[in-house]
Amino acid sequence: MKEQIKIRTKKIGLEIIILIDELPNKTSSWVIAKQIVRSSTSIGANYRAACRAKSPADFINKLKIVEEETDETIFWLEILEESKLVEAKRVAMLKCELNEILAIVVSSIKIKTMRGKK
Repeated sequence: MKEQIKIRTKKIGLEIIILIDELPNKTSSWVIAKQIVRSSTSIGANYRAACRAKSPADFINKLKIVEEETDETIFWLEILEESKLVEAKRVAMLKCELNEILAIVVSSIKIKTMRGKK
């Protein structure tokens, strides 16, 4: 399962990079592009770091960063869509994948936190 999530979190960063190369050449696009590239690539980087965590607490903390970066990436996609810089259909699959990743991460945090309280 960890390897599948590593692949999915890396792929989402790569797909966002492809998306931003399609954005119009506008100042607003440049600003959003910088933000969304940082947040989307951070998802995979921080998930990999979580897989190498030194303790259960370290694992949870790193997963919380993944959660935050995933949610931020969804936010930036919504901004791109609502500002009409991209069409809704262009980001629909990305948002779906990000929401699935977010659900997996949140579930993992809850499970790991509950195990630690036993």
